[in-house]
Order: sequence, then C-alpha cells, then structure tokens
Amino acid sequence: MKIALDAMGGDNAPGEIVAGAVQAAREFNLSVMLVGKEDVIKAELAKHDTTGLDLPIVHAPDAVPMDDHNPAETAMAMRKTSSIAIGLQQVKAGNADAFISMGSTGACLASSQIVLGRVPGIERAALGAVFPAKNDGKVFVTDIGANPDVRPGWIVQFARMGVIYMERVFAVQNPRVGLVSNGEEEGKGNELVKAVTPLLKASGLNFVGNCEGKDIISGNFDVVVTDGFTGNVILKTAEGVQDLIQTSLRAALTSTFVTKIGAALVQGTLRKSLGRLDYAEYGAAPLLGVNGLSFVGHGRSKAKAVVSALRTARDAVQQDVIGAVREAGKLEAEAEQTTALR
Repeated sequence: MKIALDAMGGDNAPGEIVAGAVQAAREFNLSVMLVGKEDVIKAELAKHDTTGLDLPIVHAPDAVPMDDHNPAETAMAMRKTSSIAIGLQQVKAGNADAFISMGSTGACLASSQIVLGRVPGIERAALGAVFPAKNDGKVFVTDIGANPDVRPGWIVQFARMGVIYMERVFAVQNPRVGLVSNGEEEGKGNELVKAVTPLLKASGLNFVGNCEGKDIISGNFDVVVTDGFTGNVILKTAEGVQDLIQTSLRAALTSTFVTKIGAALVQGTLRKSLGRLDYAEYGAAPLLGVNGLSFVGHGRSKAKAVVSALRTARDAVQQDVIGAVREAGKLEAEAEQTTALR
C-alpha cells in the first residue's frame, strides 16, 4: 500500500508532517509518498532514522498557502504544480492508493474534484468527519463544508456514502442515519429537511429520523447528514466547545494546591476522556464522492494527527471504501435512468 502525503500542507509543515510520516511508515509498515519541495523534504528526513522505511519523494514546485483567500482559484491556477494537485495525480495514475493533505481545505476540495473528478452517479462529493459519541461510540457527520447549498437528492447520496464509510472503516452494522433538524418530530425543519425526509425513508437506508444538535453525539445515530453550511457550523462549534472544556478544566484543576493533588490522582482517566475530544485522534476527514480516496486534515495538525490520518487512510484502502462508493454511484445512475424512462 502506498499513500501520498502533502508534505507542504498545514501550519506545521513540513516538520510535523514528515515526522508523522516517518512514525506511521514504521508503525503501520506503509509506503508514504512525500509530495512537495524535494530539497526541503530531504532536509527534514535527515533529522530522523528512516532505516528500512519506504518514504519516496515526489517533487512539487508549488504549495497553496494556508491563508489563501481564493483557494479554488489558486487550485485551478496550480492544478499541475501544487503539492496537493501532484499528490492527487499520483492517485489518479494508480501510483498511490490514497491522498492526504493538512493544507487548505478549499484547495483540497477544488483540486480533488479537478484532478479525480466525481464518481459516476454521484452528483456532489461531501466532506465528512468522525465525532465522538456517548458510550465510547462514534458518529460520522456529513457534509461539513463542501456544499453550502444542496438539493434534497444530494443529501441522500451523502447518507449512502456515510453509511459505506462507517460500515467499512468502523465495522458498524446497518448504521443508523439521522437528519439534522430543529426538532425530533417528523414535520419539523426547513423546506430542505421536509423534502429530504421522504427520500431518506424510501432509500432503503436505516433512517431513524430527525436529529437535533444535542442528539448528534447521543449515541443514537451512526451517520448524521445535513447541508455543508450547517455541517460546517456544527464542526466549528464543536471545536470551540472542545477548546473551552480543555481550557476550563486546566484552569480549574491547577487553581489550588488541593485541586492539583486531585488532578494528579485522576490524570490517566482524565487524559483518556479528553483524548476522545481531540481531533488528532481521528486523523483526517474523507472527501467521499470523488473518484479516488482523498482526505483533508486539520490545518493545526502535528505528527500525532498525521499518524492518525495515515491510519485512517490505510483502513479505507484495506476496506475498499472507494470500490463501494463506485458501486453505490452505479446504482444511483441506474435508478436515475429507470426514473427517466418512466
């Protein structure tokens, strides 16, 4: 297995990206293709023991800046020269099984669709993220930003791809699908929610109903679907709450001598619990619907998150997520054709 990794993407590139690649190559016995400026990558690799590791370098002369205000336009302008584009080209050419970048999300989304195209039968690609849920569970939320405005049928396709991801990567049987709304009862929600509901009920998926914001992490859903605007608000709110919890706990547990003693006594348990809220544990978010495996990680990612992202990509390759999505696209296309003939 060979995974292409954008060595120039992210706030901590290339140092933390290369460090994570070295660790994952050793831990998972992976071939990690480092894409970016060759001299820079070689200098970073020289800081590590890479004996016996397969870490080939693919030179890319350009990198999309993290603070680019027009990432889609930049991705188009650099469609043959950026580390993101060249990494994706390795997937398209069959030289790599998956691609990961911790760089500009907008550039990754645009470049993935430019280079890989969409799976036939899938109308829009969707970005999804794994959230922690109660009782040590996980829930996959999609779309989290690729499609701010959507059509009802697209959300059903997002649900199908989310179900495939949870079945294949996390071995969840018959995943329960929820639709984000402002009320649990059927009939609640805006016009989009009301239009999507009957489509999900007729989809053959295990649709269990509306999902309020507080219920996303309840453990009652395995896949939660929404439009990209709402999904991105949910994601950014969750990140803010995570930071608030960690900051507040740290301040409270170090405020007095007594609380410091208490913190020391529960340190292991506390670290484990807070770890479930850490994005670095979940690696990178898959862009499902493009014709190849493409993952986007957090811009602040350090080596730990890079290792998690490579593990996630490895699992997606092993479980043939892209093959299952292509099959779902084929069925969608056949259903569309049957409807048209009627």
